[in-house]
Amino acid sequence: MPGEKRVLLAAPRGYCAGVDRAVVTVEKALELYGPPVYVRKEIVHNKHVVRTLERRGAIFVDETNEVPEGARVIFSAHGVSPAVHAEARALSLKTIDATCPLVTKVHREAVRFADDDYDILLVGHEGHEEVEGTAGEAPDHITLVESPDDVEHVEVRDPGKVVWLSQTTLSVDETMETVRRLREKFPLLQDPPSDDICYATQNRQVAVKQMAGECDLMIVVGSQNSSNSKRLVEVALEYGSRDGHLVDYAEEIDEAWLDGVRTVGVTSGASVPEILVRDVLDWLAARGFGDVKAVTAAEESLLFALPTELRRDLKAAGQEAKKVRHDPSAIPGSGDGHLR
Repeated sequence: MPGEKRVLLAAPRGYCAGVDRAVVTVEKALELYGPPVYVRKEIVHNKHVVRTLERRGAIFVDETNEVPEGARVIFSAHGVSPAVHAEARALSLKTIDATCPLVTKVHREAVRFADDDYDILLVGHEGHEEVEGTAGEAPDHITLVESPDDVEHVEVRDPGKVVWLSQTTLSVDETMETVRRLREKFPLLQDPPSDDICYATQNRQVAVKQMAGECDLMIVVGSQNSSNSKRLVEVALEYGSRDGHLVDYAEEIDEAWLDGVRTVGVTSGASVPEILVRDVLDWLAARGFGDVKAVTAAEESLLFALPTELRRDLKAAGQEAKKVRHDPSAIPGSGDGHLR
């Protein structure tokens, strides 16, 4: 009935195919080789995932030179630059590259356009691991553009040979505004051969856009260093949600946020296991928000194979290396991927 408390639950939400592949890569590596397995940077940007894998024997390091010579290291889903691969070879490290295939696609685009001597305008956030990896593919050709306001300061060698690429986890709307301004300045600006912003990032933003106007409060489950999670809060507020917050765990929710609230929207970033969303739903149900309605923006069925190096070793050990499948779109009661 009108006025009753309810929850709108976004679908899809949570794990994307690239994140699921990266997490399963670490899990399978620990099972196959035994701990410790080193991981350069956080495998995905989620506190719960990292802590869980640490308990199983993964050791996360910031730089390649922190890995003992000859040891095994996994590169995170965000990708690394050629310089990092060179460092690993110099240390005789056994590497497993868990870079998301959609990020690898952007790397290949950067190399191709650099080989054709284009100026590449990379839309993204300075310091983000994905941006560092992509920029490292062609540092002499890439200029970072962080926001629409940066466009006025961008200079290129030849306005007739310029292309834009982007970080995969950005706000679709802000990226398109940045590109619009770039095209005003450089009318011959070329587009990437295919969309760089990840399908999962876009789908999760579309779901939030559909929900936001009906929400008094949007709770996004995700970590502060997760670009796509932070963008979901921004999108929610931009599209009509009265309030919005990013939390790692249900216990971080402030009950004061519920004052005067009838409709709560719930979603999660692309690196968040479903169990954390269910904890939030349980927390809300205990406070009268037990009526949950799914808002479905898209269906996702993309599958990614595990990294080549891991598949080879699994096969040698007589184990099957199936493609990774995860369905984050089901409402409570569904599987939560692999981490508990």
